[in-house]
Amino acid sequence: MTRRTRRLGSLLTAVVLGLSGCGNASGGAGGPGVAPGVTTKPCPHAVNHKHGCIYLGSLSDLTAGPFTPVAVPVTRAQQAFWNRVNEQGGIGDYDIDVTTYLRDNKYDVPTQVQRYQEIKDKVLAFAQTFGSPTTAAILPDLRATKTVAVPLSWISQWKFEDNILESGASYCFESMNSVDYAVDTYGIKSVMAVHYASDYGGDASAGAKIAARAHKLSFSDQPTGQGKDQQRAAISALVKAKPDLVILTTSPADAAAVVGQAAARGFHGRYIGTSPSWTKELLKGPAGAALKAQYLVSAPWKPFATDSPGHTAMRRAIGQVDPSDSYTSGWTFSYPLKAILQKAAADKDLTRAGLLKAVKEVSTIDYEGILPTKAGNFAGSPNSTAFRQTVIGRPAPGEYTGIKVVKDFFAGPTAQAYDLKAPCYR
Repeated sequence: MTRRTRRLGSLLTAVVLGLSGCGNASGGAGGPGVAPGVTTKPCPHAVNHKHGCIYLGSLSDLTAGPFTPVAVPVTRAQQAFWNRVNEQGGIGDYDIDVTTYLRDNKYDVPTQVQRYQEIKDKVLAFAQTFGSPTTAAILPDLRATKTVAVPLSWISQWKFEDNILESGASYCFESMNSVDYAVDTYGIKSVMAVHYASDYGGDASAGAKIAARAHKLSFSDQPTGQGKDQQRAAISALVKAKPDLVILTTSPADAAAVVGQAAARGFHGRYIGTSPSWTKELLKGPAGAALKAQYLVSAPWKPFATDSPGHTAMRRAIGQVDPSDSYTSGWTFSYPLKAILQKAAADKDLTRAGLLKAVKEVSTIDYEGILPTKAGNFAGSPNSTAFRQTVIGRPAPGEYTGIKVVKDFFAGPTAQAYDLKAPCYR
């Protein structure tokens, strides 16, 4: 067993702690309440024992999918976030429970749908639904039941869904900014998007194509599959085309396979990978040297060790962990749902319809400095409220999460000028 596997195992144990003891929701959502997932009985592990309980569902890639190294710390961070909320007095007269209805979706659409069906009637909202294609699979039912959900993904479609609480710039704008940065910094002339053939990869590829066209660059698109044996066609395409810039949108393991194997075959062009394509463990693997030489990482916010009130609160709440920017994502994505629950509680309407009404009335979110408050505007049109700024970092072994920011929050000319009339990828 490797050190990485041991760390992942211990994190997973922490994430699912208590599931076996509270899986039947004794005293939970089956008790008296005013809406699905809301009960006057305390939560199974209540901080405030005189409070009722709001149950939130979570669907994440906890054991077997390609994003497990990302999803496990994301989930732990969200649990720490809501525990902090409870320690600060909860919301209204309620504590928040995000562990009773935590389920493993394995980043697999059929599994996601099955687990969602098992718990959807027992929760008020979803604190997490990990992945773009997996979230898209349950979206029709989320709409039909007026259920608010937090996606752990950044596709531009979420700006067009009233019940989806996204945070940060979409993959589409992230990739526009990456191309703009590479044009300004390196004077590139050609771009290739290597990406999963899904909403996740498609949205990033669409943004890269929009920016390439804006700069009159050569652009090519190369979908790829999940798993190291699925990267051969993409690697061959890179070696043959030799683009100046590759926008890479895969899992961390597949990103390492592409970069390392393409370098071994003589490709030494530049990559900018979207944020879920990176974990610092890649620097210790066989592709580490190629990543340090050729790779940059785009991201919706600054890394784990950043000095902001929100980052500081996150580190204190999570405690001693091996730093990962996935913690930052799980923590940051939780702020909008907190604000929506607070608004609905103040309106005395802690129902699904009440939450959906609150979403449409919130125009700022206090991210405690991780993002500006205007990044949490859900009240206007998609084009007027879309947040377009991202950051870019380079691999740096001495940094806590292996990334050093080289470009602070910025929106390039392509993102600034783009009229978001529809999702970048359909």
